Amino acid sequence: QVQLVESGGGLVQAGRSLKLTCTASGRTFSGYAMGWFRQAPGKGRQFVAAINQSGTSTSYAASVQGRITISRNNAQNTVYLQIDSPEPEDTAVYYCGAVVYYSDYDVPEEYAYWGQGTQVTVSS
Repeated sequence: QVQLVESGGGLVQAGRSLKLTCTASGRTFSGYAMGWFRQAPGKGRQFVAAINQSGTSTSYAASVQGRITISRNNAQNTVYLQIDSPEPEDTAVYYCGAVVYYSDYDVPEEYAYWGQGTQVTVSS
C-alpha cells in the first residue's frame, strides 16, 4: 500500500515559480514510477510529467516541456514538480500517482495509487 499526499499548491502570479511536493507513506515507494497529472475544470485528467523508479529517466507532456521539472528523493519518499514561469493555462488540480511500470507513465488507468490533489491557480 502506498498513500500519497500532495502539497504546495495555491494562488500564484504568472511567471512566479512554484514547487509541488508529493509525500508517500509505505516502504515500497522506490518500487514505483511516479507521475503528475492535472485536471482543469470541465476537462479530463491530463498527463504532465513522470519519473522512473531510480530517478534516472523522466518524461514530459509537450505542452509543459522546458517549464516543468520532475524529481524524486527515494530516501525521503517524495516526488517534486517544479513549475517555472506558470501560465493561467496551468490552472488545475494537480495529482501525483504511483505506477508499477514506467512504460505506462501516461496512462492514468494503469496507476495503482493517487493522491487527493492540490489546487494550483495562476493569475495573469
